[in-house]
Amino acid sequence: MYQLYYAPGSCSFAAHLALEMSGASYEAIKLDLGANVQRQDQYLKINPKGRVPALVCPEGVITENPAILLFIAQQFPATKLAPIERPFELARVSSFNAFLSSTVHPAHAHGVRGYRWADDKAAIAELKRKMPEVMTECFEMIEHEMFSGPWVLGDEFTICDIYLFTIAQWLEADKVDINQFPKVMDHRARMRQLAVVKKVLAAQ
Repeated sequence: MYQLYYAPGSCSFAAHLALEMSGASYEAIKLDLGANVQRQDQYLKINPKGRVPALVCPEGVITENPAILLFIAQQFPATKLAPIERPFELARVSSFNAFLSSTVHPAHAHGVRGYRWADDKAAIAELKRKMPEVMTECFEMIEHEMFSGPWVLGDEFTICDIYLFTIAQWLEADKVDINQFPKVMDHRARMRQLAVVKKVLAAQ
């Protein structure tokens, strides 16, 4: 059995959803980020980064969404959550998820956790002011250059769809005009209709 450490409303939703879609036997353990539980010794022994998600496996602990999502897809190939036998297509999966992890998520975090990058209150306020603009630029790239349709990479549903859906849920709170992104919004709406998505949303 796997153990997933997650926090509601965070990027760890992607790992939670992937586990549920895979049919894996797992335990979902909720962390209260508001209470700073992720910085306490008990959790830091599991994930020294003090972040979620963290997936505890028989072999050890995996952190970072791109790694966890790919691991789940490889462990449960029958679910076809990634084209694991087609190297080029698998690289496309990794490329998209790396963009979400290294560019889009940090853009969001600059608005809600500016203290990671600055101590000056004016600087933090400027990061927050700039964030909707940067998030908009990120989603313009996704909408016009990266989204193949009907799913992220075309006809096949992959872990990219799980990850995109997770981050696209933040757009309104990030003060992004979602009307600019009809493809992404259609994708989000279709994802929300999936029974497994409803189940994990309800669980969180």
